[in-house]
Amino acid sequence: MLHINDLTYRIAGRTLLEGATAVIPKGHRVGLVGRNGSGKTTLFNLIAGDISLDDGEIRLRPRAKLGRVAQEAPAGSHSLIEEVLAADKERMELMSEAETADDPHRIAEIHTRLADIGAHSAESRAATILNGLGFDSEAQKRPLNDFSGGWRMRVALAATLFTQPDLLLLDEPTNHLDLEASLWLENYLAAYPGTVLVISHERSLLNRSVNEILHIDQGKLVRYSGGYDRFERTRREKMELQTKLVAKQMEQRRHIQSFVDRFRSKASKARQAQSRLKMLERMEPIATMAEEKTTSFSFPKPSPLSPPLITLEEASVGYEEGKPVLSKLNLYVDMEDRIGLLGANGNGKSTLVKLLADKLKVMGGKLRKSNKLKIAYFAQHQTDELVLRSTPYEHMEKLMPMTTEAKIRAHLGRFGFPGEKADTKVESLSGGEKARLLFALMSREEPHVMLLDEPTNHLDVDAREALIQAINAYEGAVILVSHDSHLIELTCDRLLLVDDGACQTFDGDLEDYKRQLLENRRNAANSENGDKESPKGGRKKDDRRERAAQRAQLAPLKKAEQKAEKEMEAQAEQVANLQEKLADPTLYEGPAEKLTELQKQLGEAEKKLDAAEEAWMTAHEAHEEAKAAS
Repeated sequence: MLHINDLTYRIAGRTLLEGATAVIPKGHRVGLVGRNGSGKTTLFNLIAGDISLDDGEIRLRPRAKLGRVAQEAPAGSHSLIEEVLAADKERMELMSEAETADDPHRIAEIHTRLADIGAHSAESRAATILNGLGFDSEAQKRPLNDFSGGWRMRVALAATLFTQPDLLLLDEPTNHLDLEASLWLENYLAAYPGTVLVISHERSLLNRSVNEILHIDQGKLVRYSGGYDRFERTRREKMELQTKLVAKQMEQRRHIQSFVDRFRSKASKARQAQSRLKMLERMEPIATMAEEKTTSFSFPKPSPLSPPLITLEEASVGYEEGKPVLSKLNLYVDMEDRIGLLGANGNGKSTLVKLLADKLKVMGGKLRKSNKLKIAYFAQHQTDELVLRSTPYEHMEKLMPMTTEAKIRAHLGRFGFPGEKADTKVESLSGGEKARLLFALMSREEPHVMLLDEPTNHLDVDAREALIQAINAYEGAVILVSHDSHLIELTCDRLLLVDDGACQTFDGDLEDYKRQLLENRRNAANSENGDKESPKGGRKKDDRRERAAQRAQLAPLKKAEQKAEKEMEAQAEQVANLQEKLADPTLYEGPAEKLTELQKQLGEAEKKLDAAEEAWMTAHEAHEEAKAAS
């Protein structure tokens, strides 16, 4: 589907990609990962042809349709469903032509093509996608201009998914989604029939929706099989192995050099010393994998306070008098609490957070807080309030006028702004760095409670892991709103469901909540399709028989793929074993014939590994193509 060959691209004199090569076969779902600034979005722009490469080539399969979400939110007085349907330009043009065409042959061609592209089910498909992204049937009929920019970006995503491109490019597709829509998208992409290349920092999406990881590492593209957890584990093991190999080789070089130094001047050993010296010259150094610098930060320790910190009793809150968004709120917050708020966007999660942050006043009931309570509030939109021409130090100094410079810089250092980095202007900071600056600003007074509303947008995977560690080490209370299920799972021990104007304790964990969402969607789909089912369930039986026939047809291909994968793993293990033997310093003290034989075996094993990898790729592509066709 996509070939990237020896790609080089430079920006502002800096080489971003150099000699990058990768092949993405048809039907593969690939996660593109790398540190912020490594060139992920740039690579998308190069694939789409928006910018020109400096060297190398990018080849897309002829006549393949490429799909990418528009950068600007759509607008207009037309409805959401109309916007999505209009994205399929071929369908719209054929339907328009069908109304005016009078040539019988052309009319037949038009209707044949409309049937081929599933035009008859277009509205149903568009409605399903919009519903999955959070728009019910009533919302789908409303004009685009009724919605905020974030919601309209969901419509842009829906339009791209609806067109079903051969190659789907998605750049952080969950940024404008809530947890519910993110879970739907994960399932949708996992079953997508075409080829997917997605940039994401969502560990859950990268584990559930893709089957390969493409890592931008020091300007190169490195492919790993499996999801993100497997990539992380494999990369760590490779780094550990290479570290061991480098250490062994250094010891080996020292040993050989010691032999040469001791016996170079002795006539009886001169020939052996000369042989060892040549061996030393031929010994290629093992390249080490550079350890990428990981951001870490920590929140300051709050002073102790007696419980409860916050109490809500039968409280109500909203934006218009007499029209509460949430009612009968009962909540008790203590220092040890880690609370995750669940519920679709628009149900009132952010409204509740604003009430606790004193951004909204209670309309009814009671809200009690400890007199000495300090609350920190993080909201992603606060990045717009940063002064671009000021530095992190200047922002902090303005808020802490009576604090010494050393203390201010020490606090900034907690969040990844050491030394000169604290004096960098905000306009030069990345999105992730701006988010970290907000964390530093909000926690400057050692808060007892942190209210975090979507804190992970613009943070890469490593920064998100650092945030998880910082939250778990923090000694105050945390109330969290996030579409990142991994963050919620690892930090929250109490879940509240905000739905239907109320906030109730959710009795279960996040997996239970995911199952409940899927069950609700299944029930809704069944109720909509109920009138299409025969009384005896004939259609369901037909569907089961059809799926069974498909599984039988795919079984030989799946078996061939599994066999090829086992052979590939066996050959890889053989190569690793031989490399380990060759890294043993004592080997070079023995007969040269043994060393030669091992080197010969390694060469043969590497050839077999290449052949096994090629066989696996062929079997995998055949299996995936058959699945897509069925």
